[in-house]
Amino acid sequence: MKVNFTGYNFYKSKQLKKGLEFAADKGALFSAGASLALATVARPIAIYSTPNTDKENKKLACAKSIASSAIGFGLMLGASLPISNSIRKIDKNPDKYLKSSTIKNLKESSKPLTSSKGYQFITQIFKLGVGTAFAIPKAIITCAMIPAIMGTVFAHKKNTNTPTKEDISVKKPEPINKNSLNFTGRILKEPLTKGIGEIINNKNAQNFVKKYKDTNYAMHLTALTDTLATGTFMAQTAKSNKIEESRKKPLIYNSAISTGLSIGSTYVLDKALEKPTEKFIEKFKEANKNSKKLDKYVEGIKIAKPVLLMGTIYYCAIPIISTFFAERIPTKGK
Repeated sequence: MKVNFTGYNFYKSKQLKKGLEFAADKGALFSAGASLALATVARPIAIYSTPNTDKENKKLACAKSIASSAIGFGLMLGASLPISNSIRKIDKNPDKYLKSSTIKNLKESSKPLTSSKGYQFITQIFKLGVGTAFAIPKAIITCAMIPAIMGTVFAHKKNTNTPTKEDISVKKPEPINKNSLNFTGRILKEPLTKGIGEIINNKNAQNFVKKYKDTNYAMHLTALTDTLATGTFMAQTAKSNKIEESRKKPLIYNSAISTGLSIGSTYVLDKALEKPTEKFIEKFKEANKNSKKLDKYVEGIKIAKPVLLMGTIYYCAIPIISTFFAERIPTKGK
């Protein structure tokens, strides 16, 4: 049977709607998950496809990609879930956490609070902002992890002897104690929810919402996060005593070129795809007009768009360019 991907079958897909809802509710984790998937497969393939480039520099670029995405996902898994859960509590019972004046100020007359631009904007600042907040510690940990990844994933064979089971044994990660996570969540959940509510109730925060709610905030936050992470990573790499001096500058240049090209080209593509995205949203709305979660799905489209655009460019297209030119930039004393 022929599948009509441009018709209702695609727009009404359960997988698509689940993905969009996940992006709307857990934007930072969605971004980290997309990065992890692309970084461990697409980016290494792209880097190793780079012609006439030193193999060690390719390995360093791959190690940086794997470390960054894995650490980012781990951090976001721990940091974003409590925030998204707290905001979900506010969504369900806004009168408990928000002042009546706040609800009136953020709510659009013809829409429920959770579908209003102002409320979506300020709650997404929390959901996506956790990624920005953790950009610097993530970059520091990434830099520290590169030598370890180079020594395991890309280890050289120093002899032809067959390694024993003891030599190649890898410790399995200890299983996460779900009870301990739930216990922590129960302790932190209510104070965190009330704290977020107090920030939303703040007049200055509401003035900020009015000023910027119609901007491309999802794109701007994604770009800011990558800029902070890259700048910190470059500084940490320059100071590292575990990375060979001869490898530092290509790695630093690779990071700078990758992020710069990625952000610049993503803004251009994001602008070019405005009308196609609007058409997609209209068709999606028509196909799902009776869904109670329609506004949530549309919010997810707006969050997923810059994440997937930047991820595809950063992990698939840019690596070949950045890896090629990184080791060809003239350096002093070379």
